[in-house]
Amino acid sequence: MKWNAKSMWSRLRAGGFFFTPTLAALWLSACAPQAPYGPPGRSNQDFIGALPNVTIPDIPAEPSTDVSNIVTAGNRSGLGAVNRNSIDAILNDPKPAATRESKPRQKAAEERPGLATAFGDSVVSPWYNKSFTRESSKPDGTGVVFYNNREGIDAMTGSKWKMSPLETAAGEKLEWGIKGGFRYLPTYKTWTSDQRRFVVGKNDGHYSIVLKNRCKSRLEVVLSVDGLDVMDGKKASFAKRGYIIDPNETLEVKGWRTSPETVARFRFSTVAGSYANLAHGDHRNVGVIGLAVFTEKGVDPWTWMPQEVNDRLNARPFTKAP
Repeated sequence: MKWNAKSMWSRLRAGGFFFTPTLAALWLSACAPQAPYGPPGRSNQDFIGALPNVTIPDIPAEPSTDVSNIVTAGNRSGLGAVNRNSIDAILNDPKPAATRESKPRQKAAEERPGLATAFGDSVVSPWYNKSFTRESSKPDGTGVVFYNNREGIDAMTGSKWKMSPLETAAGEKLEWGIKGGFRYLPTYKTWTSDQRRFVVGKNDGHYSIVLKNRCKSRLEVVLSVDGLDVMDGKKASFAKRGYIIDPNETLEVKGWRTSPETVARFRFSTVAGSYANLAHGDHRNVGVIGLAVFTEKGVDPWTWMPQEVNDRLNARPFTKAP
């Protein structure tokens, strides 16, 4: 085989059109500034009110489903749509259809008793975007409270005792409770080992989540209601951004965030009338409120905690005589 210098040069020159921009792209990516640790901050597009498509008054729906992967047929096209992945699973499953294990039917929302949370009236509640870098991707602490009407709480708890409506979380860095109107809702704990916490609400009543930062550093708190993030109305996750609470600040979260200036108040409702059911068609996680607390990177939240402050204030200049 003869070596052709002219041919080789033309190939290298043609390949240069690919090689040169590739090197440039790699160089630029290496020089780009690195993003801070943690999930990205919230923007106006993250709030519930920014989602497209509205199926019922004041309840935004998820964006329309991508139908490129749907197979339909006949006059009832779409009603019995089958996903291509489901078809592959059926074809590759050696068991007859009659012997396949079927999932239990989810009870219809109209059949379920008790309370859930719906969209209430829109109220002014400003939100300010603040930068915050988490110390860790894992929360420093979490908290859970279950809610229902009186009949439902009695059925869920059995033996219980009334407790203070406020409870601490994340090593006493945060204090929180559920408020209805001008007072906190009746709160109970069970005698069981897990000592779950319960609050009693009433249908059509409004409530809010009160958060008090007890330490001397900022905290980030991610909140969920009925398994949904209170800011974007989608499935709750530790990876999502929350509210930044300054030291010794008390924050009252009154509802689902619909814009940087407004929220739709948390309102007790039937399961069928809940935001989770109307917006997502999923009511499996109604009746629970949760929070996750994150500390700030490079800041010691234990500095000047209330106990240390009290110890300083109670220091005695002279020892008492025995």
